[in-house]
Order: sequence, then structure tokens, then C-alpha cells
Amino acid sequence: MSNPEWLIDQRPIRRIGARDGKTADPRSWPGSVPAVAQLLRDGLELPRGVTFLVGENGSGKSTLVEAIATAYGLDPEGGTTHSRHSTRASESSLHESLHLTRGAGASRWGFFLRAESMHGYYTFLEGLPNNVAPRYHEMSHGESFLTLIQTNLDSPGLYCLDEPEAALSFTSILVLVGALHDLAQAGSQVVCATHSPVLAALPGARILEVGDWGYRESTWDDLELVYHWRSYLSDPERYLHHIIDAPSA
Repeated sequence: MSNPEWLIDQRPIRRIGARDGKTADPRSWPGSVPAVAQLLRDGLELPRGVTFLVGENGSGKSTLVEAIATAYGLDPEGGTTHSRHSTRASESSLHESLHLTRGAGASRWGFFLRAESMHGYYTFLEGLPNNVAPRYHEMSHGESFLTLIQTNLDSPGLYCLDEPEAALSFTSILVLVGALHDLAQAGSQVVCATHSPVLAALPGARILEVGDWGYRESTWDDLELVYHWRSYLSDPERYLHHIIDAPSA
């Protein structure tokens, strides 16, 4: 007799849903964000490999990534499963409403890269006794991000990445694409909020487009993000005409 699926499913997170039937209050943030309301109403199955959340600023993609990371047990300001540091609490309470269904025997390892709070994480690492981490503060912003990625994205587990391309050049983003591919091949799960069409083009990745509708499955070619970048790069002058040549108020 074959084993039940739940006994052999080793995904760190099989499904994300509402805890004890909790719903979102549409009158206040973050419940007023359609993607948050949809997650608590419908839940989300999380497959192996990489899931990208793509959408405009304010669509809720970073709020979702932060809540998933925190519900998993990661520090809301970023770092590994064992990191605990705090500068100024700014995270939402959404993680308290989430229930994570985990795979039996799955890795408990995780890493949360939150772009705006990495400076505090670097300081936390420097203060650890017998610290052997790279000296991130002595690097440029982009160098520190790339080194952080190359140092930490190397073990099976859950990786929550909030706009990891923020400090990276085009060539460095390609290095990140390679790292995400390797994680997926090793059986890890990655949830990544991004504005980068380069990153979102990772072969085999699942793409959820986030917006006023909540979140929905999409392909790379159908993303509004890709449409706008293509239009801009094909003819920047025409694309910017209505901005640059607009009469002053």
C-alpha cells in the first residue's frame, strides 16, 4: 500500500490559509488589500520551486511575503531561522491570522530577505559572538546583497524574498536567477515579491499577478510589467512623451 500523500510531501509549506476561520476586516489595513482578503478567504497552495508575486506598489505582494515569513517563524526584519533582532516593528498582524500546513518531515530551515531592513540584519550579525559572516557594512549596497544571496541561498527550505533585486545590477540579477534555479532543483520553496521582468522570467516558476483583483495565475508574456518594459525599451522617447512634454501646472 502506498503511503498517504501527507506522509511523503516534504514541502516546508503545503498550504497557506486562515487560522480558525479568520477573515479580513475590509475597513482597515491590511484587510482592505484585495490580495490579503483573498488569501484569508480562499487560501493558497504553495508548490515546490519558485512562486513570484508581481504587481504595482501597494498591491499587497510584500505584505503577503512578510506575513508568510513571520508565520513560518522567521524574523520579520529578515534573516535565517535562528535570527532574532529588532529595530522598529513595522510588520502587520496578518501572520497571526495565518495557518501554515507543513509537509511531514520537511526542512524547518528558512531565510527572509527584506530589502529595507538588511542594514539592521548586518549589524545583528556583526554583534554575534564568534561572528564569521562577511563584513557586509564594508561592501557597497549591491555587493552586500549579492554576497548575502550567495552565502544564504544554499540549503533546502523556505525562502521568502521581498524585492531582492532592489540593489542589484542586471548581471547580478542573473546571478540571483541562477541561485533560485538551484534552490528549486534542490526541492526548496521560494516566495518572491519582485518588480523585475528579468527575475520573473525564471523558467518553470509560478507567477501570481497581484492587484485590485487580488492575485491570479499569469504567464510572463501576459504580465502588465512585461508589457510596459517592452514598450519603454522599444521606444523610450515615445513612451515618455506625455511625461516630459507635459505642460507645467
